[in-house]
Amino acid sequence: MKILMIATSADRLGQGGHATGVWLEELTTPFYAFQDAGAEVTLASIAGGTVPIDTRSVKEAGQNEVSVDRYLADPAFRQTVAATPKFTTIDAAGFDAVFLPGGHGTMTDYPENLALAHLIEQFDRSGRIVSAVCHGPAGLLTARKPDGTPFVAGRRVSAFADSEERAVGLEHTVPFLLEDRLRSLGAVYEQGPDFASFAISDGNLLTGQNPASAARVAALVMERLKA
Repeated sequence: MKILMIATSADRLGQGGHATGVWLEELTTPFYAFQDAGAEVTLASIAGGTVPIDTRSVKEAGQNEVSVDRYLADPAFRQTVAATPKFTTIDAAGFDAVFLPGGHGTMTDYPENLALAHLIEQFDRSGRIVSAVCHGPAGLLTARKPDGTPFVAGRRVSAFADSEERAVGLEHTVPFLLEDRLRSLGAVYEQGPDFASFAISDGNLLTGQNPASAARVAALVMERLKA
């Protein structure tokens, strides 16, 4: 089982330059879940180099989600995060799944990335798993089906809810509201309670709503791979 994770390289958001990056547990929780289940995980990023981490997603030791504290005590993984390859330098043909962690940085460098859209299309058309959590589904927006319609059109998708965006006070900072954009492209958007774990599958497309959903999306990926 080989899984390609592609993280954001953007550390700023909006015209005001709001500091951001990947939301750490959306990276660490799936990474360790995949690794502990015996999968081979490759971490890449949009631009290569160090993956920026949203400082709000890191607390003092012992106060984080378990996988974050594990990461903070794992020098090998920290070095991996500090020196990722650019995803376009990797031959994706041998991977069984792609996973897009979120964080507000993805709202900057995922949506208009044609290479990322093409990669998503390749995975989908070959029946391989496409998975994302929270703001990670921003990477699905530009992808298209073979007939040219949006990749998400008619498909059940979850992502960070507009109500959650308003709750964190960034509804006027993000370039667009992700739920709204998904709906406008014809996605069948679904959500659970704000900030509670919620994940869904639609064929080979597996998505989760928010940081708390990262473990559930990872579990869905592993269930599908093992099946």
